[in-house]
Order: sequence, then structure tokens, then C-alpha cells
Amino acid sequence: MQAPALDALDRKLLRLLRADGRMSNAALAAAIGLSPSACLRRLRLLEAGGIIRGYTAIIEDTAPQARTVVIVQITLEKQTEDALSRFEAAVRQCPEVCECYLMTGVADYQLRVEARDPADYERIHKEQLSRMPGVARIQSAFAIRTVVRSGDSWGREEV
Repeated sequence: MQAPALDALDRKLLRLLRADGRMSNAALAAAIGLSPSACLRRLRLLEAGGIIRGYTAIIEDTAPQARTVVIVQITLEKQTEDALSRFEAAVRQCPEVCECYLMTGVADYQLRVEARDPADYERIHKEQLSRMPGVARIQSAFAIRTVVRSGDSWGREEV
């Protein structure tokens, strides 16, 4: 199904959901000035059209369970379609990789990896990342602290 064109009501509905993904349909409808059935119909069209891809909970890390976040840049030996596909298949099998992006610029991929501590990241680097197909270079940077972390910061567009 083709993604629907967004009008002002759709954009307002999306803004409200970004602020509170648990907002009830009745509250959404009242906030955008539609009947609950018309609001639900719009919501279902946005979901079916791929504009709304899902709903999630953002979980706060607790200090004893805190994880070390490492931003990793991967450069491949070559950038053929086969090389990219093989790397992407391998990175999907690594549970410590929370996010992976195909990039422009110096590195081919940027990953967000979570480890228990630096020693655990060393294990991930040695046993998993460096063994992925086609990896030529790995550059790692350890995050000092989280400044912004919210579901509404990812994939943001003016809606």
C-alpha cells in the first residue's frame, strides 16, 4: 500500500503521538477535532501506509544495570552489493548491536553497541565485529553519558 499524503490533521496527530504514544483514541480525536471513528480511521491509514511503523516503550537504565555505549564506525574492504549484504546479514546476528546505519562519508557503517563494560566490549570487538565479513577497519568511541534519548528524536521530520 502506498503511503498516504500527510495533511495538517495527520501532522498534528503524529505530533501528539510522539509526545505521548499511549494517548487514547478518544483523547487524540478531541485534540485534533475529529470524531473517535474518523480519528481511528486516520490512525489505521497511517499505520497501513507505513508512516507509523510501530509503538515502543523507552526504558530508563538503572545505575546497577547501566550499560557501556560504544559508537562504532566500520569500513569494509569493498562496497559491492554482495559485500554490503553479507555484512548486514552478519551484523543482524550480533545481539549487542542496538542500531546499525549504512553511512555516507569515511566509514561505511555506524553502529551503536551496548556492552556491560569496556572488557565486554573488547570481547565483542574481538569475537564478533572483527570477524564479520569484509571488515577492513573498526573505529570505536565510548560514550561518556547520555544527553538526549527519546523515541521522538529518531526519524524526526517536521510534522
